[in-house]
Amino acid sequence: MRPSVLGWAMAATLGLVLAEVFGGILGRSVALLNDAVHNLSDIPALGISYLAMHWAERPADTEKTYGYHRAGTLAAYTNAFVLVLLSLWLGYEAFERLRSPVEVVESWMIWTSVAALAVNGGITLALVRGRGDLNLRSILIHNFGDALSNVAIIAGALIIHATGARWIDPLLGLAIGLLVLWSSAGILRESSHILLEGRPLDLQVEDVARAMLKIEGVQEVHDVHLWSLGGGHHALSLHARVPDMHLDECERLLASIKQVASKEFAVEHTTVQLERAGLPAHSGYVMPEPAKN
Repeated sequence: MRPSVLGWAMAATLGLVLAEVFGGILGRSVALLNDAVHNLSDIPALGISYLAMHWAERPADTEKTYGYHRAGTLAAYTNAFVLVLLSLWLGYEAFERLRSPVEVVESWMIWTSVAALAVNGGITLALVRGRGDLNLRSILIHNFGDALSNVAIIAGALIIHATGARWIDPLLGLAIGLLVLWSSAGILRESSHILLEGRPLDLQVEDVARAMLKIEGVQEVHDVHLWSLGGGHHALSLHARVPDMHLDECERLLASIKQVASKEFAVEHTTVQLERAGLPAHSGYVMPEPAKN
């Protein structure tokens, strides 16, 4: 997906925030004002993601030897952290309004939310293609949550109009805050896992070690490390003990290890240290039972 999509999303979101603030003030709706603040947080989030997409495309250099793949992960972490704080604030404001409900103008709530739904729904559809990237998925989930909030506000305004139940508006504001908190917590957990060099969640160290033991010539495997560079790019390092062999045979063995890592585990960067079999161990092992053919 091109970064220009995020640029258009920023412009549309800014217009939406102004409309919701205007509608929230005239309609005296805390749900609309809370949603406006929620959407306001989208603007720096989209800006960070826009810059992150550009940075992630930069090649590796002498300072960032693995490249800039984690720029998007860092953006996702920053966005999620801000949203957690924002959701707590939204919840507090809604709770205060629950204690002292006020009259709202349902027509402003409805028509402002219809416009907001069109904007958030359009941004969500535009971002669907990039959902495999954690950075873009954080924006996708955020905007999908915004769209659901708009639907809830429209439904709430209709119920208020029919029943006069003023407590529905702050209750919707509280629900929006909880939705933001829930969606942000998952992104925060996943992005922090990557930033802390965590193992890719779809891979197991033991499975990698067993696969390497199937390669002819590999007798032992230890010090296996798996981590994600962000954006679906994985890296692997390991020590393999092999019998004495010529250098050209070592090259073929290394190529086999890298091929298995790439084809079976989608690892793009593999570093292997070969050691002569039979030497005493000086490191912790990840040594599963040898695979049976």
